[in-house]
Amino acid sequence: MSLPHPTIDQITLPNVLSALGDDTRLAIVGMLARNEGTSMTCGQFSELGSKTSLSYHLAKLREAGVVKVEPCGTSRFISLRRADLDRRFPGFLDSVIATAISLPPVLARGDAA
Repeated sequence: MSLPHPTIDQITLPNVLSALGDDTRLAIVGMLARNEGTSMTCGQFSELGSKTSLSYHLAKLREAGVVKVEPCGTSRFISLRRADLDRRFPGFLDSVIATAISLPPVLARGDAA
């Protein structure tokens, strides 16, 4: 079973910006960037929210074309679509990652004002 992902040409800036406009999703991107080159599982994001919440946020990122989600048995492996985003919007992802990595983890949970 495979999940639908937009092609490179279907990735639009409004959809990407909308997906990245949420602190939790931005924190997910930051975590993926810190572990770039290695797919992560949903459980590795557990500090950012409940399973239901994470499923929602990961779906939004996948539908916007920011991440690739690959089901493997009962697990799902998540990775950044860096090459696709760099090709579509050169330099954009680097700016997003610089911001995402510097965000305090507490902001991702919405605990701080």
